[in-house]
Amino acid sequence: MSEINPENNQNTENNDAVQEMHEQMRVRLGKLQDLTAVGRDPFEQVTYDVSHHSSDIINNFEEMEGQHVSLAGRIMSKRGMGKVSFCDLVDRRGRIQLFTKIDELGEDSYGEWQRLDIGDLVGIEGEAFRTKRGEISIKTKSWKLLAKALRPLPEKYHGLKDMDTRYRQRYLDLIMNPEVKDTFEKRSRIIRSLRRQLDDRDFIEVETPILNTIPGGASARPFVTHHNALDIDLYLRIAPELYLKRLIVGGFERVYEIGRTFRNEGMSIKHNPEFTLLELYQAYTDYKGMMELTETLIANCAEEVLGTTKIVYQEAEIDLTPPFARLSMNDAILKYSGVDFSTVTTREQAIQLAQEHKLEDVNASMGRGDIMNLFFEHYCEDKLIQPTFIYDYPLEISPLTKKKPGQPELTERFELFINGREHANAYSELNDPVDQRERFAMQLKKREAGDDEANLMDEDFCKALEYGLPPTGGLGIGIDRLIMLLTDSFSIRDVLLFPTMKPVD
Repeated sequence: MSEINPENNQNTENNDAVQEMHEQMRVRLGKLQDLTAVGRDPFEQVTYDVSHHSSDIINNFEEMEGQHVSLAGRIMSKRGMGKVSFCDLVDRRGRIQLFTKIDELGEDSYGEWQRLDIGDLVGIEGEAFRTKRGEISIKTKSWKLLAKALRPLPEKYHGLKDMDTRYRQRYLDLIMNPEVKDTFEKRSRIIRSLRRQLDDRDFIEVETPILNTIPGGASARPFVTHHNALDIDLYLRIAPELYLKRLIVGGFERVYEIGRTFRNEGMSIKHNPEFTLLELYQAYTDYKGMMELTETLIANCAEEVLGTTKIVYQEAEIDLTPPFARLSMNDAILKYSGVDFSTVTTREQAIQLAQEHKLEDVNASMGRGDIMNLFFEHYCEDKLIQPTFIYDYPLEISPLTKKKPGQPELTERFELFINGREHANAYSELNDPVDQRERFAMQLKKREAGDDEANLMDEDFCKALEYGLPPTGGLGIGIDRLIMLLTDSFSIRDVLLFPTMKPVD
C-alpha cells in the first residue's frame, strides 16, 4: 500500500476526504490481496471476447431480446444486497443495466460478484431481456474481473466538477462525464470529415517537419530546443506554411497537412501552446477560391456531424449555411468605429488616431497597417457573430501575401470570424521572390525594433520561389476552435484531451 499514495488524488479537499480515501483504498487493496492469495489475480486476464456494446442491445432490442451476448466495461453503480442485485455497466457506447441472481451464478460466484467495487472492470456473458419495470438489461450468466480499481471514483451525486481536476485527470473526466466522451468522438468525426472532403477534391495529405531551423509561416514567438548531435538550436514549428509552399513549387499542386503546431504565447480560453492546425495550398487559384473552399468545408462538417448548419454556440444562434458574409477590413472599421482608414495615408495620422481613441499597444515598430489592425481588433472582432470573411488586410501584417492590384498598401488576404473569433486565415500567396525577400527584410526591421514575433529571413524559401511558385491560394483553419464551435465548448481546454497545465507543487 505504501506504493500508492492517496494524497496524489486531486479530489481530496480536506483531511476527512483524505482519511476516507485512505480507508477505501485500504479495503480495495485488501480485496486484491485476497484474490491473488487464491490465484485469482485480476490483472492476469489479457483478452476478453466482446460480442456487443451497450448501444447495440438497447438500439436493436427487438432483434436482440433473448440472445446470448458478451460485454465488457466498468461498473458504475450497484444496487441490491440479497439474492438479486443490479448494477450499471458503462462501455464505449453507453450504459446498460446488469441483472444478477444467486440462482444463475451459484453461491460462490455470486458472493464474489457482491464484493466487486464501483469502478471495477468486468466482462459479462448473459441474455438480453427486459425487466418487469421495462428496463432493457442483461441477465448475467457468467462474469470475469478484468481489472481491479484501487482508487474509488468521485462520489456519485456530486461527480467530478472541478475544472482543474477534470483537465489534469482527463481519464477520470471521461469516466464520470459521458458528454465529454461525446465531444471527443465528435472531434474525431470533424477531422475525418475535413480529410474526406479534401481527399475528394484531389488534395494530397503530407507531413512536414515539426523541428525547424527557422521559425516561419506566421507571426508568433516560437519554442526553442537544442539538438545535441548537430549542436544547433531548433524551433518547434509555428506553422507548416513555408514547407507546404515548397511542395507546390515541386509540382504537387494541391497539398494539406493536419497536425500539431506550437506557439510560445499567452494562454486563454482560445489559446493553448500546442494546437491542431489544418493548412492547405492549391495552385492556380486565389483567396476568393479559398473563401468558397472554407465555407464549404465548415458547412459540410456541421451537416455531417450535427445534421444541420444552424447551430447554437454559448446561446448565440449561428447559421453556417454558405455563402458567408464578406466585408473589407476598412468597411468593418468604418461600420463599428466611424473611422475611415481610406483617408489615413501616413503612419503619423494613424498614430494620432490611435491616441485620440485611447488604443493601447502602439509601439515604435508599427506602421499604418499595424494600427489599422489594432482598430479592427478593438472595435470589430467581437461584433462579428455570424460567419464573416474580413478581407483586404494591410501589407504590414501580411508578409507572405500578394498585394492587391491597384492598392499596394493592401493584400489579397482574408480571415473568417465567427462569434467574435478568428477561425481561418487565407491568402493569395506571394510568389514574387524579389517582393518576398523585401517583405522578409521589413520583418527583420520590425524584430530589430523590438517585435520578437516578426518573421525571420528564410533564404531557402526565397530560393524555392526563384524556381517558380505558380499562382496559389493558401488556407489555415484552427481545428480546435472549429471543434469548440461545433460542440458548444466554452474553452479550448474542453476540446483538447490533455491541455497544457502548470504542474501542481
